[in-house]
Order: sequence, then C-alpha cells, then structure tokens
Amino acid sequence: MLNIARSPFQALMFLLPVIANVTASVAQTDSSTTRPSTIIAAATTQASDPVMIGAGDIASCDDLAGAYATAKLIEKIPGTVFAAGDLAYPNGSDEDFAKCYQPTWGRFKDRTRPAPGNHEYHSDGASGYNRYFGAAAGDPTKGYYSYDLGAWHILALNSECNAVGGCDAASPQGTWLAQDLAQHPAGCTLAYFHKPLFSSGGSHGNNSLMKPLWDALYHAGADVVINGHDHNYERFAPQDPDGKVDPEHGIREFVVGSGGKGTHRALGQTKPNSEVRNGDTFGVLKLTLHAKSYDWEFLPEAGKTFTDSGTGTCH
Repeated sequence: MLNIARSPFQALMFLLPVIANVTASVAQTDSSTTRPSTIIAAATTQASDPVMIGAGDIASCDDLAGAYATAKLIEKIPGTVFAAGDLAYPNGSDEDFAKCYQPTWGRFKDRTRPAPGNHEYHSDGASGYNRYFGAAAGDPTKGYYSYDLGAWHILALNSECNAVGGCDAASPQGTWLAQDLAQHPAGCTLAYFHKPLFSSGGSHGNNSLMKPLWDALYHAGADVVINGHDHNYERFAPQDPDGKVDPEHGIREFVVGSGGKGTHRALGQTKPNSEVRNGDTFGVLKLTLHAKSYDWEFLPEAGKTFTDSGTGTCH
C-alpha cells in the first residue's frame, strides 16, 4: 500500500508542480483571476468533445500541391483523421500509396480511419490500400467497420458495392449495417463513405446505389454523412433518403472531395436542398463532436478565403 502521510513541508513540495501548472493555465487563458473549478470544467469539456478532420480525393502523383496544402491544415489540428476514399491516384497501388499518399497525408497515418474509394479498387481487391492501412481499414474483404468517438458512433462504409456483394439491405454490408446500428443506439451517429447519394458535382452527381445505405442510416436516426467522389465541397440541408427536406429527422450530408486532387472540380446543376457549394478551393472539414450536437467548419488551403461553418443538433 502507498503511504500518503506527509509532513507539512513534504505536502507543500508535492503540491508546488500542481500549483505551477494551474497558475500557468490561468495565465495563458485569461489575465484575470480564474477559479480552479473553471479550469477543471474547461479541461473536462475539451476531453469530452473529440474532433474529426479530413476529406476525400487526396493525393495524385501527377500534382501533389493540393494534397500538401491540405496536409498542412491537418498537421495543426489534433483529432481523428477521416480519409473518405480515392486516397492515392491513379490506382491505389502500393507504389501510389508510397509515393503519393505517404509524403502528404501519410504523416497522420497513426490517427487515420480510412474508407475506400473507386480508385483503391483499381488494384485487385483494394490490395494496396489494405496493405498500407492494415487493421485500421477493417477486414480487407469488406472495407467497412465502425467505432465510437466520445458520445458518437462512427461508421466507415464501402461504396464500391460490386466489390463487397452489394449495398442493398440484403447484402452482407447492408445486413451488417442494420445489425451494427441496432447494437449501437447512440445519441449521435455519423457515417462516411466515398460516393454520395446527393451531389451537385459536374463529373458524377447523385448516385442512387447509395440509397439503401441511407435508408438504414435514416431509420436508425443517423445525423451526418460525409462523402467525396466529386472533387469539390458541398453541404446539404438535413433530408431524407428521397431528397425531401426533414429538419427533425433528416441527415445532413457533406461532400468533401476537396482533399487535393485537381481535376473534375466543376460544379453542375445545383441539386435540391444544397445549401453551400465551392469548386475552386482545396480544404478539409473539421467536425467537433459534442454529446448532443456538432460544429462543422470547412478550412481552406492557404491563400483562399472560402469557408463554411455552423452547428447541428443530434436527433
């Protein structure tokens, strides 16, 4: 058993580092007097509010300027990095990950939770992607998995439906998704996968194959979906899987294909419920996940001024 009995002098010497740390914290945050309870409350709030930051469509060896620009944003912000597919162009091979992704976003590999895109499957079974990320990418035969982050349940899904037996409700992924959501009835739920159900992007646009995934997420009360594929940024109002505005139960979708790939950035016809769009700025989406709400902020590359921010409430 640890003996905690101390003389007054020993007790003072034991407390001096603690007092110094508290004093330093007060000095850094506010020149006025701050009660210890205030410092403890602030530390508790920070610890309980995890951050996610990331994008999709990232590193292409023919021009890595965009990927370097977004990596500079991420290196300043602690938190979980989501990588929403098409991470190493052109083919997601071992060489593409080593020469394109590793020098840019690879510095955050130990805190990245990826989802595959179509370019990852240019290499047989997304083999380069799975070798690069290992266990962090989940079962290599599936490419979908889930985890908890603070009060939130997070799902990384696989929008390459043909590669994993489909995305419909009866498919292996659809069955797993329904079971996972039932087993994790969290107050707040977020999913990310590469291809969007809704998009005003001029190159790809809406993808109806994603609707079964949305159906399951919507009926389970999910709050946020993040995608890429179109190389731009877009935010939608909360809506149901049929594209009808639903402020109370709808899912807010972000398209964040702004991770660094320089082609296919043009916007097409604006889709219903699209609230914000931008096609000329590389950047990342930062989400602060509170117990019953979330804050979002689009952070632009250096030299650009476009941004987008707001707050949403969980269902």
